[in-house]
Amino acid sequence: MAERVIPIVDLRRSAPAAALPTIAPAGLLADRLGRPLTDLRISVTDRCNFRCSYCMPKDVFDKDYDYLPHSALLSFEEITRLARLFAEHGTRKIRLTGGEPLLRKNI
Repeated sequence: MAERVIPIVDLRRSAPAAALPTIAPAGLLADRLGRPLTDLRISVTDRCNFRCSYCMPKDVFDKDYDYLPHSALLSFEEITRLARLFAEHGTRKIRLTGGEPLLRKNI
């Protein structure tokens, strides 16, 4: 017999259906509560050479860990396009994150 899974959703914490991410009348991006989105974080790689225990615990990130293939990462053209689109809609701070972003070639 197939296993049945009934998801439990706490409706007290969910946003009303009308409060979906939107573009405010002024052309600015806003979250579900209508607050302007002024910051954007773009992860350019999942690789890191620091191995901090809070970020990359050894029991998960051992020597055999399979990082994302290059084809799964955003291309530089995609990163540039996203940054431009968000900047046009009011984003004022764009952070390149990772892993360790400087491990990505040509950054």
